[in-house]
Order: sequence, then structure tokens, then C-alpha cells
Amino acid sequence: MEFSYEEKLALLKINAFSFLRADWLGRLLDIFGSPCEILKQSAQRLSEEGKISIETASKFLDTAARLNAEAEFEKTEKANGRIYFKGEPDYPQELLAIKEPPLALYVRGVLPSDGSANVGMVGTRKITPYGRRAAAKLGEDLALSGAVLVSGLARGVDTVVHASAVRNGKPTLALIGTGIGRCYPAENRELARGILDRGGAIISELPFDAPPLAQHFPRRNRLIAAFSKLVVVVEGEVKSGALITAKMALEQGKDVLAVPGPIDSPQSAGPNNLIREGAAMVLDARDIIDTLPLNLKLGLNTKKLYNEEKTPLEDLPPLERQVIEAIGSSSVSTDDLAMSLAMPISELSGILFNLEVGGVICCEDGKYSRRKF
Repeated sequence: MEFSYEEKLALLKINAFSFLRADWLGRLLDIFGSPCEILKQSAQRLSEEGKISIETASKFLDTAARLNAEAEFEKTEKANGRIYFKGEPDYPQELLAIKEPPLALYVRGVLPSDGSANVGMVGTRKITPYGRRAAAKLGEDLALSGAVLVSGLARGVDTVVHASAVRNGKPTLALIGTGIGRCYPAENRELARGILDRGGAIISELPFDAPPLAQHFPRRNRLIAAFSKLVVVVEGEVKSGALITAKMALEQGKDVLAVPGPIDSPQSAGPNNLIREGAAMVLDARDIIDTLPLNLKLGLNTKKLYNEEKTPLEDLPPLERQVIEAIGSSSVSTDDLAMSLAMPISELSGILFNLEVGGVICCEDGKYSRRKF
């Protein structure tokens, strides 16, 4: 099936409603025949025919009316992106198997032609030093084995996972809780560029400029699970977004694996509980590779991590050494660093990115500090 341009515009407007439900949308399509016809109806008629509340029908039509669908195409094209529509041949097949596939999917970068090597890795934003080491080691070994890492580009575990792939020149998929025209958190802008430069993709079902609203992230998690052959939980409290992703993966019939952690660490309570309930335990990358329906060869990074303990400060390039000295033993924001160094933020961001993916520094809550092991 190929949609007309007018139908695609209508689908983008319908897709913009964050509380879209597949069951009532299906009813409306059955009744009115096309997306364009749905948008021509009154809230009263949508409510009566579609068996939805008048409030929901009104909000749905208001949201659709506010979206400039033509501008969505223009902005996406300008960002070298593409919009995929459910029902067309090139729509990602992984999404057709889930309960509520997006009507439209915005993508910057390259979607893998075969998702059988996709490994979801998720975890807490409040990452511990142990979680950082585990995510970095597993991520690097998996990326070098040929697996494509899938995560959410959030702070903490997600950032470490994506950086592990980028550092090794490998593709990674970022399913985000904003539109593809935004980067959240802002300090991951350079990482996002690195993902695109290494042949990965940044993916969202939300309109191009959609902000990071709380309700966006739980729905985003079902897409992380959908694009993954299996999901690995690195760290996370028992009630956390990572555990929501694990639950959704199980509902989709995917394997869930977990990295065990200290019994007194709240951030390991989630994966430890998953293991107690029957999830496979991950002690190294081989445990994950053996669960994939592929014959991947374990790839190990024999290079030492690039950090303050293993790389003498004097061996760093002059500008990177200058930034490290400015950070010192504290946690510093990008703005404060730029001010103290009298350096443009555009230049500083590139240096910070190189240091972060190289393992020298880490970023938490928008502030940079030297890594501790």
C-alpha cells in the first residue's frame, strides 16, 4: 500500500495525539474509511461512532489541527531524516508485531536491514561506577561482535551504551522520548552526532519538535523493546523505566537478561529481582551473544580504556589536557567550563565528547567530572 500525500499529512496529524489507542483508531478507520475522513468529522460524531469520550475526541481533533503536517516533512527532510508510515512496504517490520505500532516513525540515520543482531541495553539514569563499568564493557564487546546496541539516549546507562558503540566506530540505535528535532538531555548532542556519523539512527514516533514530556518515555520504551531481539537490564530500581522496558519486552515475547549487582545497591534491585524471577544472568558478553539467533563471534576490545588512571595527563592532546585541568576534582557544567576556559561552547562540546567516549570523563545531571573506578 502507498498512501497519497494528503493521506500522509492526515496520518501525521493523527499520530501527533500522544494518547492514541490502536483499538479506537481501528474502529474509526473501519467506520470512516481513511485518515482524511476521520479528521473531517466533529468531536461529537467521533465520540458516538468510535465509542470514545467527547473529551478525548475533542483533544484528538485539537491536537491534529495544531500540527503543521507539511512543516513536519520539510523539517525532517532538512535534518536528513525520513518518515515511515505504517502500511507502506518499507515500514520497519519489527514494529508490526507489537500491540500499538506507530502510525508514523521519524528516523534520522540508517535503520539496519536485518534486526536479528539488535541488543537492547537499558538502565537507570542514576548510574553507579559499577554500572558504568558493566555497561561500557558489555557494550564494547557486543559492538565489536557485530551486535547493534539499542537504547534510549538518556543520561546514565543509555549514554554509556551508545558511547561504547560510537567509541568503537559501530552503529547504535537511539529510541528517544522527544521529536528527532530535539536532543534530550542537551549534553548528549555530540553523542547524537556520533551515532549518526557511525551509521546508526535516532528514532521517534513523536512530531519533529516534540518536547521531553513525562508521558512520552513509557511509550518510547515499547519501541526499544520492539527494535531489540532481546533486552539486557544493567541497573535500575524495582520501579524504573528500565523495568518497564523489560516488562514490555516480555510481553512481546523477547528474552530479558539482567546484570547482577550488589545486594545493598538500590540500582541493582531491579536486575537482581529479574534474576530471582527467572531472567538469565549476564556475567559477560558471551551470555548475551549465546541468546541471539545468530552465530556471532565474540569481539573483545583489547585497547585500554582511555581514562585518568590508565592514560597519563601529559599524553592527552593540549586542548583536552586543558579541559581536564579545568574540571579538576569537581563537577562542572559546560557553561562554567566555557567561561573559565574562554572557549566557544561549540568547540568545547566536541572536546568534551571526545573525552567522554574515550572514557576520561563522565557526565551526570549536566555536569562533567573525571571518571572514578
